[in-house]
Amino acid sequence: MSEQQQRSADRTEGAPQDPGAVRPEGRRDDKRDDEAVSQFVERFAAQLVEAGMQRMSARVFACLLASDSGVLTSAELGERLQVSPAAVSGAIRYLSQVDMVSREREPGSRRDRYRVHSDQWYEAMARRDNILTRWEGTLRDGVESLGEDSPAGRRMNETLVFFEFLQKELAGLLQRWREHRDQIRAEYGDAR
Repeated sequence: MSEQQQRSADRTEGAPQDPGAVRPEGRRDDKRDDEAVSQFVERFAAQLVEAGMQRMSARVFACLLASDSGVLTSAELGERLQVSPAAVSGAIRYLSQVDMVSREREPGSRRDRYRVHSDQWYEAMARRDNILTRWEGTLRDGVESLGEDSPAGRRMNETLVFFEFLQKELAGLLQRWREHRDQIRAEYGDAR
């Protein structure tokens, strides 16, 4: 079956017209308010944009996050968000570069699927540790080149000390999160 035929078949099988309408598995949750899900996606995306993320990338990320499986194809994302494949492609490119989504091949097809992971936020924070280390090295060089006693050197040193403090605290915070996350997951398992 060609990709065009697959897309056509997807549409006739009840492909979603808005975020959350039909999950990739094809099951509808009658308890789910499709309009509320759509509003959540747009509201959360707007907050991500305020924090500095590109608008379409924020919408795609929020849409993936709101899907039960956490996995959607480009066509599904386009349909749910009512955007072009090119818009989805650009957003996915950015999200992949910053490791917020991963790309995987749809079994038996040439189509890609895009996945957001449960530990995505944890992983993003853990990667910050490497960034902080690089910033600290650069800031040390800045303090040295500006002179520790100059106003700019003191300001630079305070920034350095802040990042050193943050990095020390981050390790413990991430460890406490792993323990808390494992407890939450164990509770989910008990509830099933």
